[in-house]
Amino acid sequence: QVQLVESGGGLVQAGDSLRLSCTATSGTLSNYAMGWFRQTPGKERIYVAAMSKKGGSTYYHNSVKGRFTISRDSAKNVLYLQMNSLKPEDTAVYYCAAGSVTISVMTSSYDYWGQGTQVTVSL
Repeated sequence: QVQLVESGGGLVQAGDSLRLSCTATSGTLSNYAMGWFRQTPGKERIYVAAMSKKGGSTYYHNSVKGRFTISRDSAKNVLYLQMNSLKPEDTAVYYCAAGSVTISVMTSSYDYWGQGTQVTVSL
């Protein structure tokens, strides 16, 4: 069982940076593949970045490649999403998730989800 809590969202201007955190209040993140997803009203949740269970592999959605970085601090049991050069189209609720798979970009592969944190990017 893993309980996840996201933080770090907010309102920023285009071009700014934000770092989202996902803290595990129970469970050990290094035992799971981890992912960041985002969702806007009326649309399905899509993956943004994913990290393999051992941390050796990462995937990024084409829309964020080169701007976002997923990382994990195993000692602190925290997952991060560093977001640079933010664009208005990055506006969404961001969710972190943990899954008992090697790595995946599919929402159905993830068993545990945080409550989400809102990121709003203005022009």
